[in-house]
Amino acid sequence: MFTLTADWMSMLVVGFATLFLIGEVLVNARGIFAILGIGFITIFFSSFLDTGMFFIMILVYIIGILFIVIDGKLLNDGTLSVIGLAMMIFSVGLAAPNWISGLYAVIGIFIGSVLSFTFLKVFKRRSMWQKITLFDKLTEEAGYSSINESYRELIGETGITVTDMRPIGTVRINDKEYSAITQGKWLVKDTEIVVEQVDGTKIQVKELEN
Repeated sequence: MFTLTADWMSMLVVGFATLFLIGEVLVNARGIFAILGIGFITIFFSSFLDTGMFFIMILVYIIGILFIVIDGKLLNDGTLSVIGLAMMIFSVGLAAPNWISGLYAVIGIFIGSVLSFTFLKVFKRRSMWQKITLFDKLTEEAGYSSINESYRELIGETGITVTDMRPIGTVRINDKEYSAITQGKWLVKDTEIVVEQVDGTKIQVKELEN
């Protein structure tokens, strides 16, 4: 099997692996990106690790990628992204034969992660993300036309959080409780809020500025 003979090659191989694996999760590439990504990361880990550690480190690396994508698409609070990035850095750093090669590999992770989002401009994004409309930008310009009038009247109304918003929770507006969401910001219970936007029965709120 092909092995890495120079430290700088770690950046190239890990960069391509990250690029294609995150790209596979984001867009519908029919598995081609997954095959390419797994191929590149296999080259990296197999160059330096025995069979047992190889499977452990590649699992840690892939889980780290999934954490980053889940955070970016669902939670938007950065917690899972930090954990996922740390897992990826840990896996390639531990596998590298020296600190220079490890540094190159970490740089490859950052470059590949950033470039992977350019696939969204070229390829069709996966429908699994399109169906999670609660986390999309709630605007009529984006195509949201089925507005429930009774909920639409809540826009601009103020209220208070009944539960912690992480970023979904319950708010009380005009003595009625509603399920609502923030734009990725966590709010504690009893925080004053104002309704920003509404899509059907989905209410987006933000902290009320005094």
